Amino acid sequence: MPNPATAATPAAPATPAPAAGASRFAELPASAAHDALRIEYRWLNEPAAQRADDTPLALFLHEGLGSVSMWRDWPQRLCERLGLRGLVYSRPGYGLSTPRAPHVKWPVDFMTEQARDILPALLDALGIDARQRRRMWVIGHSDGGSIALLYAALYPEALAGAVVMAPHVFVEDLSVASIAQTKQLYETTDLRDKLARHHADVDSAFYGWNDIWLNPAFRQWRIVDTLASIRQPLLAIQGHDDNYGTMAQIDTIAARVPHAQLVKLAACGHSPHRDAPAPLDDAIAAFIAAQR
Repeated sequence: MPNPATAATPAAPATPAPAAGASRFAELPASAAHDALRIEYRWLNEPAAQRADDTPLALFLHEGLGSVSMWRDWPQRLCERLGLRGLVYSRPGYGLSTPRAPHVKWPVDFMTEQARDILPALLDALGIDARQRRRMWVIGHSDGGSIALLYAALYPEALAGAVVMAPHVFVEDLSVASIAQTKQLYETTDLRDKLARHHADVDSAFYGWNDIWLNPAFRQWRIVDTLASIRQPLLAIQGHDDNYGTMAQIDTIAARVPHAQLVKLAACGHSPHRDAPAPLDDAIAAFIAAQR
C-alpha cells in the first residue's frame, strides 16, 4: 500500500533514478500465463549481472504502488549490512515496466499470478538458476509481502526464506477504508504528481491497484489456507500504527505457519523500512544470521 505522506516528500527526483546502479530491462516472452512483458530491474552489489555469484541473493518485492525507485536506498543499505547481493524490480504496470492498458483490470488473484508466473519467468530471464534460488531471500512489503508468501508456498524449495513487512493474507475493513481515502487524495491533491516521479504511467499504477482493492469481489480474497505450504524460515513484521492492516494479519500467519517468527514494531505505520528502519534492519539481520 502507498504511504501518501511519504509519497509527497519533495526529496524524490523528478524522474525515476537508481539508488545504486542503473535500471535494466528484462524481456519476458508471451506465455499461456501472460503477454510479452518488459520488466525494469536493478542489481545491487552485483559486479557483473551475467556472472554466476556464490553470494546469496536478496530479492525485493515492492508495495501496491511501489517501483524500483520507490524503494530509494533501503534495499542497498540492507544488502550491504547483510553481505548479500540484491535484486529489485518493478512489477508489470509499475515503474518503467510494461504499463497496464487502460481497459485492463487486475483479476482478484493477481498476486497469485505474480508469484506463480511472473516472478519465476523473471528469474529465468535473468539466469537465476535453481541453486541460486535455494539460497535466495525473498523480502516483500505490503502487496509484495503477500506475493512473497505466495511464492514461498508455491515454490517451497526455491528460496532460503522470506521476510514480509505489513503483508495481507485477507481483506480488512481498515484496508478498504484507507484505500478509498487514498483514491480521494490521488484525485484531489498533488499525490498524483508525487507518484508520477516513480512511474512512467502513473494512472496505470494507481488505478490498477486501487480498482481491484475497491472491487466488491476482492473482499472475498484470502490466502490463509495457502500459507500452510510454507516450509522455509519466515519472518513477518507489522507496525502497531499501520492504517492499512492490523496485527491480525501476521497473527494469522503464525497460526498457519508455526515456525514463523513475528516482530511487532512500536511507533511504526505501514512502511517499516521508512518508519522504523533501525529496529527493522536489526530484526532482519538477526533473523537471517540465525539461519546461516
